[in-house]
Amino acid sequence: MKIYDTEGFPNPLRVRIALAEKGATNQVEFIPVDVMGAEHRSEEFRAKNPDATVPVLELDDGTCIAQCNAITEYIDGVFDGPSLTGTAPKERACIAMMNLRAENGLMNAVGAYFHHATPGLGPDLETWQCAEWGNKQKEVASATMAYLDRVLADNEFVAGESFSVADITTYAGLVFADFAKVDIPGSLSNLRAWRAKVAARPSIAG
Repeated sequence: MKIYDTEGFPNPLRVRIALAEKGATNQVEFIPVDVMGAEHRSEEFRAKNPDATVPVLELDDGTCIAQCNAITEYIDGVFDGPSLTGTAPKERACIAMMNLRAENGLMNAVGAYFHHATPGLGPDLETWQCAEWGNKQKEVASATMAYLDRVLADNEFVAGESFSVADITTYAGLVFADFAKVDIPGSLSNLRAWRAKVAARPSIAG
């Protein structure tokens, strides 16, 4: 099993945390992709993932799986350990819901701000930008942080009382927010406390 990714990027971080939570990091071969050199846009890479994004999971039979939610779903199902996506239907649905809220409202919103309203990855890669859209998405990210703070006032983790992919996505989204200089407001004490707790997990702290 191979994972094509760029270490330090937010979506690859999600997959790496999921693997570490399942104790499976050493069962995967990581293949670096030179995003800054536009390797992800090459014909060879697009043959594996036409979206031209990292990460991509390639199975031993040649099957390529892109999109973080699909990759983590596979990882959760194939490796032993506590489930990251839930087991009972209600639990799975709640985790999926909160994961998408974190992905769309935080991770993707920060990404839109970074790629559209800042220099992003530079003019060679940022070939089209809309600053108005990017700045609007920064507002969405801040609003999502406030929402998650309210959720965490009543729950130990983002989707309830167990650590899940929703926590992984939220954590990676906040790491990306740091990089993009989208600050967590000081008043969001629940979100800040949750982040410190999650950052201390062995899958993240090492």
